[in-house]
Amino acid sequence: MQEIWTIGRLLKWTVQYFTQKGIESPRLDAEVLLARVLGRERIYLYVHFDEPLEPAELARYREAVKQRALRVPVAYIIGEKEFMGLPFKVTADTLVPRPDTEILVQAAIERLRALGRSAPRFADIGTGSGCICLSVLHFLPEAQADTVDISAAARAVAEENAAALGASDRITFHTGDLLAPLAGRSYDAILSNPPYIPDRDLAALAPEVRLKEPRTALAGGADGLDFYRRLTAGAPALLHDGGFLAVEVGIHQAAAVAALAAAFSRTEILKDYNGIERVVVAWK
Repeated sequence: MQEIWTIGRLLKWTVQYFTQKGIESPRLDAEVLLARVLGRERIYLYVHFDEPLEPAELARYREAVKQRALRVPVAYIIGEKEFMGLPFKVTADTLVPRPDTEILVQAAIERLRALGRSAPRFADIGTGSGCICLSVLHFLPEAQADTVDISAAARAVAEENAAALGASDRITFHTGDLLAPLAGRSYDAILSNPPYIPDRDLAALAPEVRLKEPRTALAGGADGLDFYRRLTAGAPALLHDGGFLAVEVGIHQAAAVAALAAAFSRTEILKDYNGIERVVVAWK
């Protein structure tokens, strides 16, 4: 007799399995994976907990559970991550978007609006999946953007996301090193969530991050500040008067990054949802 696996039974087993494997959010991960396999919202699982899975569904779910147990991030398994209320395709070539980065996006939107320009133009450096620039473009329909990423594979993902969100005609993609591809251009704002993990701290990151996410999007040099030095040195030449550079920073880095912005007229430091200093804005 074939064993029957209902939604409720399967979730209970998976939570126990993930817990044994040291997964930080076993229930949430199990629900997200199963909902994706079934093509349903998570609330469906609670209402239909006694519904049995078809063999093909069970096989797909087991493969997803296997991947998660190997510490592949959920976003990579299902192929997308929500950010600013929008769906973004992600792959192992891109960093998984974090909620804290929404602070940078919100700050950029507010300040670009306050500039009062009819068609503000900004650049996004190290664009990855494109979640920062495409979110700003979504909420500022008149804006235009340039993006840069050193990874051609990441750029391809960002281009797919731009097409899916209907923003391809308002964004120009560049492959290259930080600000170099933008020489001779000028912007109202330059945004970036650069690599900022000090090299000595990489080994202590969660396995999902350390082993699965691209190292080039994480490693920030000996003190984690290498990319901020280059951005604060090069950004003023590309900014209009009254424009700004806004960057996400790691824990305890805000003051050091603000200090690097000596060529700017003033700086702001913004906190994230946990009260941690997360974004530095430097005004020209």
